[in-house]
Amino acid sequence: MADIREARMGVIQRILEGHGESSRAERRSAFDDAGLAEPLGSLVHKVAVDSWNVTQKDIDAARASGHSEDQIFELVVSAAIGQANRQYETAMAALEQAAKE
Repeated sequence: MADIREARMGVIQRILEGHGESSRAERRSAFDDAGLAEPLGSLVHKVAVDSWNVTQKDIDAARASGHSEDQIFELVVSAAIGQANRQYETAMAALEQAAKE
């Protein structure tokens, strides 16, 4: 199990701290689903909680705000990984609690 956790943390660290076209602060905000100005905030939130409803219109609005395709891609990936991490942490906490009972 430790190897999986190490790999997961490595991916998260690379996404948040590695070189990218978007800033580290923007990637952290996307990861946390908090603090991005519109229209990026709406896109990131939709990716995190309603990803099946992301449309080309959402991407076009982000592009119109001055962000490149690479920046948008990085922020979408950060949002998806952030949501997956929150779900993982919630599931692990539930398993830990169940094991105590």
